Amino acid sequence: MKNIDYSKVDITGGFWKDKQSMVRNTTVHAVRDRFSETGRFDAFKCDWKEGMPNRPHFFWDSDVAKWIEGVAYLTKKKREPKLEKAVDGIVDLIEKNQGEDGYFNIYFTVIEPENRFAKRDFHELYCAGHLIEASIAYFEATGKRKFLDLMCRYADYIEKRFMIDKDTGFTTPGHEEIELALIKLWKCTGEKRYLELSKFFLNERGKRAEKNGEVWELSQAQSHLPVREQFEAMGHSVRATYLYTAMADMASESGDAELRYACERLFDDITCKKMYITGGIGSTSAGEAFTVPYDLPNTIAYTESCAAIGLAFFANSMLKGEANSKYSDTVERILYNGFLSSISLDGKSFFYENPLEIIPSLRKRDVSTTQISVRFPPASRQESFYCSCCPPNIVRFIASVANMLYSDDGETVYVHQFMQSSAETERDGKNLRIEQTTRFPENGKIKLRVSGADTRVAVRIPWWADNYAGETVKGYAYFDLKDGEELVLDFGMNIRLIEARPEVTSDCGRVAVMRGPLVYCTESIDNGKNLRDLRIDTHAGFATGKHAELGVPQIRVRAWRKKVEENAPLYSVRTDELVKTEAVLIPYYAFANRGECEMQVWHLTK
Repeated sequence: MKNIDYSKVDITGGFWKDKQSMVRNTTVHAVRDRFSETGRFDAFKCDWKEGMPNRPHFFWDSDVAKWIEGVAYLTKKKREPKLEKAVDGIVDLIEKNQGEDGYFNIYFTVIEPENRFAKRDFHELYCAGHLIEASIAYFEATGKRKFLDLMCRYADYIEKRFMIDKDTGFTTPGHEEIELALIKLWKCTGEKRYLELSKFFLNERGKRAEKNGEVWELSQAQSHLPVREQFEAMGHSVRATYLYTAMADMASESGDAELRYACERLFDDITCKKMYITGGIGSTSAGEAFTVPYDLPNTIAYTESCAAIGLAFFANSMLKGEANSKYSDTVERILYNGFLSSISLDGKSFFYENPLEIIPSLRKRDVSTTQISVRFPPASRQESFYCSCCPPNIVRFIASVANMLYSDDGETVYVHQFMQSSAETERDGKNLRIEQTTRFPENGKIKLRVSGADTRVAVRIPWWADNYAGETVKGYAYFDLKDGEELVLDFGMNIRLIEARPEVTSDCGRVAVMRGPLVYCTESIDNGKNLRDLRIDTHAGFATGKHAELGVPQIRVRAWRKKVEENAPLYSVRTDELVKTEAVLIPYYAFANRGECEMQVWHLTK
């Protein structure tokens, strides 16, 4: 089963069309402007000297590469001459400053040339991987080969140093990414050496004690075991999911059952024990990492935006091996919640972290500025970060989100996600077209129409849809459609109160509110302070509508609060006296768009 590539899919209207328009008209330019101000583009001149501003960092190549990849995805759908010109200028600088041997890295060219391929934790191969991915996307969007050829030279040099000469200071990258990029490079060029190089990096991982500096355990970079023996998700969550994506891709391409089994175990470990209800992963700021099972704190949730993107990549890659809704349900959970919260409604600012609860006063609890006992995430989005990996990652992800919609195995077209769209795939020399009409996630009505040939269609039945009465196979319903025939499904979007397992101590006795794929939250701007005392009335009816100020869906429900006198003592005898009020809930993705305030996903009930 292969994805129907985004280039063969057009999102024609609705929710995600609006998001893609926002990225095209606003976000890609906002990220470019911030990168210009911080010197990331000028750094490609490789002329920085001590005393000059904007000292290049070792991850700057990757920041710009992801931005270029996003530009390429936008350009594939509609040419953007100004953005294309900017990319061509960067490619010219790469050509000018690439070594005769094919090497290119800004930091190690201008800051530490003597330490090339000597510092495992300095992101050299991570940057190379993102440059490779960007060059492929740009070639496929524009037909221009220069960038791709430059990166093939670099990949050839990496192969020589790591796989042939074996004279580098480390064997596998500290931050994974190049593994999945090399698989894409093989598919783009047909050069099997790149597939073998990816396989080398995967197979060598965990065979020796390669540390990332002196602080972190081997598990931080998933180097504690060979990949086929890793069954528990550990360490840095972005590195982990990029590795697992490459493992899943390699298993699909090579038919490696042992590798596939490891991926299945890792996926289940994440989604059954270490994933927030929003699809966010990575519970702690210490190493931006997974912790122990069921440790899912809300106020200090790290849940990096790039980690949510990485898990979506991993889940989507797992679909290549099996049509199972646990993978596509996870993609949906991330798309509408833990990923979408990372960008503001106007498309100009971003979250690096995506907490599930905000109590602004706690961020001021430590008097010392040098000894912070607990790190609380920022309560408002920013336009740029010192480590600015997330904004360009968000650009490329939204621009190419159509990669998540459809698959084809030659007999069946699989509908994984619900977006108003049209797609084409070749079937026995004919173009098979599938059109999807929907206002999802506003409602659950989906209309599918096929033309060009008869085909079987498999539609994911979402885990939250309780009104579908037909048979399913691993969460997919199968239909045989004639050329020109339509299929209409209407998934009920009842409001649900969700509880967590009791092992998730942070959420004991509390519920989250969901409608369809959307997780909802409350903010103190709508509901008053001390949100943790707000009790949702489980016996009251819910009213849906549109939030007048934010323009997003809202839910209203009767709620209750403790009656507290202004001069009440710190502690007093418990009473059952409550004051009736009304709770206003908005989609989690829309929080923190009106200034800093309290927010929570998990609520008390009455």
